[in-house]
Amino acid sequence: MGIFDQFVDLFVHLDKHLGQIIQDYGALTYIILFMIIFIETGVVFMPFLPGDSLLFAAGMMAAKYPESLNIWLVVILLLAAAILGDTCNYLFGKYFGDKLLQFRLMGRALIKSEHLAHTQSFYEKYGPSTVIIARFVPIVRTLAPFLAGIASMNYRIFFKFNIIGAVLWVLSLTFAGYFLGNIPVVRDNFEKVVLAIIALSILPIAWQFIKSKFFSGGMPKATTGQQQV
Repeated sequence: MGIFDQFVDLFVHLDKHLGQIIQDYGALTYIILFMIIFIETGVVFMPFLPGDSLLFAAGMMAAKYPESLNIWLVVILLLAAAILGDTCNYLFGKYFGDKLLQFRLMGRALIKSEHLAHTQSFYEKYGPSTVIIARFVPIVRTLAPFLAGIASMNYRIFFKFNIIGAVLWVLSLTFAGYFLGNIPVVRDNFEKVVLAIIALSILPIAWQFIKSKFFSGGMPKATTGQQQV
C-alpha cells in the first residue's frame, strides 16, 4: 500500500484504527488523541492530520468502549489540545511567522501560498471571527491562528475566539460521534460518514476558491509581514 493509500485509509477507517489503538495502548489512547489534535491545530505545516473525523471517531469509540474511554475525559483533553494548539500557533506566527514563510525545505515552502491565500480571504470576510469559523474548515483551521499571530491580533480578542471556537468544535463533533456513532446505519457506514464530514468541511474552501477564481479575477495573493486583522 502506497503512502497516499495509507493516508486515505487512515481517514476513512479511523474507527478501526482508533479501536486498535485502544486495544494496544489502553489509557495511552488519551495522550495519542491529545497529541494528534494539538499538532493538527498547533503546527502550521501539519494541517493534513485528521481533525473533524477524529473528534467524531473519538466520541464514537467512547460510546463503544466506555470502560476504556471516558467521554468527559476525552472532551476535556481534546478541548485542552485545541486551545493550546491554537495558542502555540498564534505565538509561532507572532514571533517566527515571517521566517517560517520564507523557509524552504528541499526548495519547497513549508506553507503553501494558496493555503495562505484561502485563509486570508476568510479574514477579509469574517475578521477575528475567522478564528471560530476556521475550527470547522480543514487547513484554514491550522493557518488561521498562525496568520493572527503574524498580524499581531490583540491576544485577548484572539484568546476569546480561540476558547469559543474550541468549545463549539470539540463538543459538537465529539458528542455527535458519541450519540450517533452507535446507531446501526451510522456504525455500519462509518467510512461514508467520515467522507461526508470531510466533504462538508472542505465546502467553505471550495466556495472560496470558486468565488475568487471565477468572480474576483483570480486568487488572492498571500502576503507576509505585519497585517491588520
